[in-house]
Amino acid sequence: MPFTLTVRCGPRVQRSRHEDLADALIALEARGRELADAAPRRTTTRARRFEPAEQVYARLEVAGPQRLGPTVRAGVDIRGDGSCAAYRGRVRREPIEPEARESAYAALRRALAV
Repeated sequence: MPFTLTVRCGPRVQRSRHEDLADALIALEARGRELADAAPRRTTTRARRFEPAEQVYARLEVAGPQRLGPTVRAGVDIRGDGSCAAYRGRVRREPIEPEARESAYAALRRALAV
């Protein structure tokens, strides 16, 4: 079974399948960099104004290889200011802290040992 990359940006959800984890992470990074460049810098609602770092603009998640109960569930959140944060898990997201001068994508690769 292949790995699934799910990209959620607003109400839109896109899914793509990749044969192995390395290919899925390459696609995740490429799409994530596109979305980070396009992230809005401010969002205002009627009740409250959100700072860009407080909002999640897009969420990219890799899951697989099994369809039910996948062994890998991890991804990257892209915030409104264009910054990225890697995480592991789905319901309980555990943040993956990047080491010195490491991007969120490199931290995700390190955590998944690819």
